[in-house]
Amino acid sequence: MIVCKFGGTSVASAEQIQKVANIVKSNPARKIVAVSAPGKRSGDDIKVTDLLINLAMAALKNEEIEEELQIVVNRFMAIADGLELDHTICDVIAEDLHERVKGDKSNEELFIDSIKAAGEDNNAKLIAAYFNSIGMPARYVSPKDGLVVNDLPERTYALPEAYANLAPLKSTKEIIVFPGFFGYTKAGILRTFDRGGSDITGSILAAAVEAELYENFTDVDCVFSANPKVVNDPVEIKEITYREMRELSYAGFSVFHDEALMPVYKIGVPVNIKNTNNPSAPGTRIVPRRSVTGRPVTGISADSGFSTLYVSKYLMNREVGFGRKLLQILEDENISYEHTPSGLDDISVIMRSNQITLENEERILSRVKNELNADDVQMRHGFSMIVIVGEGMRNNTGLAARAATAISKTGANIEMINQGSSEVSLVFGVLQEYENQILQALYEEFFAHARV
Repeated sequence: MIVCKFGGTSVASAEQIQKVANIVKSNPARKIVAVSAPGKRSGDDIKVTDLLINLAMAALKNEEIEEELQIVVNRFMAIADGLELDHTICDVIAEDLHERVKGDKSNEELFIDSIKAAGEDNNAKLIAAYFNSIGMPARYVSPKDGLVVNDLPERTYALPEAYANLAPLKSTKEIIVFPGFFGYTKAGILRTFDRGGSDITGSILAAAVEAELYENFTDVDCVFSANPKVVNDPVEIKEITYREMRELSYAGFSVFHDEALMPVYKIGVPVNIKNTNNPSAPGTRIVPRRSVTGRPVTGISADSGFSTLYVSKYLMNREVGFGRKLLQILEDENISYEHTPSGLDDISVIMRSNQITLENEERILSRVKNELNADDVQMRHGFSMIVIVGEGMRNNTGLAARAATAISKTGANIEMINQGSSEVSLVFGVLQEYENQILQALYEEFFAHARV
């Protein structure tokens, strides 16, 4: 059995959904299809998810919502017309949206989740209806029928019983069309995964049915070794390990959601990233292990929006529990961290800037200064993380020096260096303004003129 997921651009229009049907029909093993909400049809278009957020915000403000609601229905109606479906499915969608906007607004986050999820949920119903209309026996399955997720306040993840609940889908004779992006708590409350979380849904399904392959269809032929918007004609990656892909996804590779690998990683289901618009292209395979040959670096990625909490205290290294107390202050503010490079008398905690507000920054600095008796405490913003990834890095001497030399040629200062114990990645913290220059310099060093 093959589980395949189709992203927003793959299901944005009737024409795209017809391509999806042809892809699914071309291989009888493709029995489970996870779908996103309709994405952009062109560069200046609006995703259905964004339209739904507008609808949710209007409803929370008790504004007139009929216009926003009709805009969403019209998008689905245009798809239905292009697929020559009758408007019964659009009536179902309109009724569903009306029911959602009447829902409980006491918890705004959960209310918005419910509205946002309408994009994936109703698109799955529409696609299942289309498959049946062209002689492809299909069945819409709701996440309510097994995809059990955790309760607030933690970020959404599938509970272990979700996999057992979904496992019977492996015996399906019909094509299962399953909406991505959300699940339900044991109490029946809808919760969404992170944006782009349809990748996660597909991965959960692939793991649950122990699929032979998880195909993730998007709008690019493959994963590239660097961002093609920054680097001209980057090298294509034909095969990459789970660990390499996880590291690259963490730092800006938007092709595949970085949390989506965990379910398939645990049981070793390979992933194939493919292009809906060019399905014959081999794509990029993500596998548990691969032979390491040629260049040591597989890919280079970058992500901005990081902040650094810098703490200095003389003899910090001799103070038992200092690091724990520092991280406890961040935990009290519900802030997660990314890296903690340190020296004898100082430590930096790197975190995503979107977690920091003026209010909690002031509390953090005050508590660190007063409770830990720190000599110096600063919060600095505007950093990017540059990540160099490759399974062959551990056996390659001088790689860090080559990277540092390439970065130095841009005039940028390296604010932080961190290498994981697995030696699969090397992370450099730099000022955000140098991000693209550094990416280009590192690509030149390790790919364009590399000593393979």
